[in-house]
Amino acid sequence: MQNWFNTLNDALEAEGLVDFWPMGLNISYDQTVQFASNGKWISVFRDETGRYERPIHYATRMENTFG
Repeated sequence: MQNWFNTLNDALEAEGLVDFWPMGLNISYDQTVQFASNGKWISVFRDETGRYERPIHYATRMENTFG
């Protein structure tokens, strides 16, 4: 199983999360972004070289936390 990806889209596709990602939300180098989106809690890390770690996600009843 691949754990690091060169693009955010590739990382999101690996977990079936492309449709949950809010348009316009970017990740800086060496940053973790976490949010709730349509019943999923999603966390994605981007390392200092620009690669994205496989997203962590799970079901939640939390309201959306972006936008």
